[in-house]
Amino acid sequence: MNPDALRGHMDALLLSVLEREPLHGYAIIEALQERSGGALNVPTGTVYPALRRLERTGCLESAWDTVGGRKRRTYRLTDAGRRQLEGERSAWQAFTSAIGSVLRPEAKPSGSA
Repeated sequence: MNPDALRGHMDALLLSVLEREPLHGYAIIEALQERSGGALNVPTGTVYPALRRLERTGCLESAWDTVGGRKRRTYRLTDAGRRQLEGERSAWQAFTSAIGSVLRPEAKPSGSA
């Protein structure tokens, strides 16, 4: 998938993945791949700065945990993050509806050229 297509949607994707449960960074990347059927292969250089930004804005909280014997930062959605996710979902619905209206071929009225 074209990385430019993800621009502007990364926050919604990350918040959605974290809606179910707290995860560490690599597990977030794996969840994005799995939930997209392999279409999303997002580099760590994109994910980690976005996670830090979402944490600064209060949408996420993080804590250091030990996972499989390794110390990793685990991220979880906050109440503000849940509200943000709902807003992102509404915006996505409006966006896809508008774009779909333009891209869908319309039936031409009979007798028109």
